[in-house]
Amino acid sequence: MDILFLIDRVELKYFEFNNLVTNFWLIRELIRENNNVYITTIDKLGISNEKAYAHCYSVFEKMGNILYEHKDVKRNIEDFQLVMFRNDPPVDLDYINATYIFDFVDRSKTKILNEPRAIRDFNEKLHTMLFPDLMPEHIVTASKSDILEFLNEHNEIVLKPLNRCFGAGVMTLKKGDKNTAVIINSMTNNGTTMVMVQHYLDKAVFGDKRVLFLGDKVLDYCVQKLPSNDDFKFNEHCDSNIIKASISDLEKANFEKVAKKLNSMNLPMVGLDVIDGKIIEINVTSPCYFIKEINNHFGVQLERQITDFIISSASH
Repeated sequence: MDILFLIDRVELKYFEFNNLVTNFWLIRELIRENNNVYITTIDKLGISNEKAYAHCYSVFEKMGNILYEHKDVKRNIEDFQLVMFRNDPPVDLDYINATYIFDFVDRSKTKILNEPRAIRDFNEKLHTMLFPDLMPEHIVTASKSDILEFLNEHNEIVLKPLNRCFGAGVMTLKKGDKNTAVIINSMTNNGTTMVMVQHYLDKAVFGDKRVLFLGDKVLDYCVQKLPSNDDFKFNEHCDSNIIKASISDLEKANFEKVAKKLNSMNLPMVGLDVIDGKIIEINVTSPCYFIKEINNHFGVQLERQITDFIISSASH
């Protein structure tokens, strides 16, 4: 099978030897299963004669690492049986325009995971509200007065930009903080940009858990992402900040409902960020499966389970 991975531009810069990222493990395993894998980025996409194309690079394995041919080739995207759409946020205009490119790809010829149209229609912060009983109390607003009212009610809150990832721009705010006005004005661009505002969960001091989906299935493996020493949230991907975790029967039952809903929306590969059983974010753009860490903690080869799912999805 010919497979194209659309990866982040930063990831392309550090692509070779980088076993911290999910794409490393998936690409290497797919190559080992005798598939032809190529990589590209959103700035290398285009349309000619109403056909979507990509300038892409062929990937190969050498001594356990993956490398790529630095001379690009131009190929129609419909030449690939499968595209893995895994560009990182921010979901800005460049990102949205990249999803439009794939509107000109025949889905009967090419399977795309996750579906770009579905990603375009889904906000990783805002659409947690599809499952309000499974998330902290919250509002979405650009209004300073609304945020102040929510802060007075809950005493401590978290403010999140709607289009970023990896904790970028996320801030906490306590009632009575002398920087309250500055923080709210900064986060909302003086009342012009909406943000997600959530009640701060006390157990956030222990980090958040990554729960993983493949289609309708909730995986049994998960990790806890610990806050960094100088931050209230996880923002440094290193072994010491990622520990083994477990998922309770109640969590699994609750999150299976979420998996089924998202899979029905053409979002089969998803990662939840969870604190104390509550969903704080739903990652659909390029969810990290923490394969290196899960393999080490659980003694499994998670990449094989994921690639089996990918190949099966592309075959239907």
